[in-house]
Amino acid sequence: MLRFAVNDAVAAAAAQIECAYKKRGIIILTDPDTAGERIRRRLAKLFPQAKHAFVPQEEAYANNDIGIEQAQPEAIRKALLKVRTLQEGKKPLFFAADLLQNGLSGTAMASAKRAAIGVFLGIGYANAKVFLRRLNHYGVSREEFSDALRQYDMKNDERSPI
Repeated sequence: MLRFAVNDAVAAAAAQIECAYKKRGIIILTDPDTAGERIRRRLAKLFPQAKHAFVPQEEAYANNDIGIEQAQPEAIRKALLKVRTLQEGKKPLFFAADLLQNGLSGTAMASAKRAAIGVFLGIGYANAKVFLRRLNHYGVSREEFSDALRQYDMKNDERSPI
């Protein structure tokens, strides 16, 4: 049994999650905020083979509140199409230099660019350190990364006047 419970309701929920994990696997889909990330990390430790899905912050915001319950069904469906599994112990493909070189760190627009690239890759928004960890731990390939950068550039070139 999991050592997760604070009260009976949480213990029951944890037992149900554990049962689903053992039977069919689970997808962790949490609020795209700090508390949601804390919950994601805790669940990922308990269920290392769980899959992960991310809904962008702007798609989970309504009524002055951020949370999965605010997301439209289509936003959740899009997130589930890009589900990823943690791949611990693999040799890193990406380094801080990759973020700097591609404007994902160290610039005024880096945060917004990481958010957009995170949506393309299905790894969600994160600060530079966490974004780098996600690139390496969610099995993002160099090709996927390059495609996401190209998509971002094409989308943003359309907006800029020539």
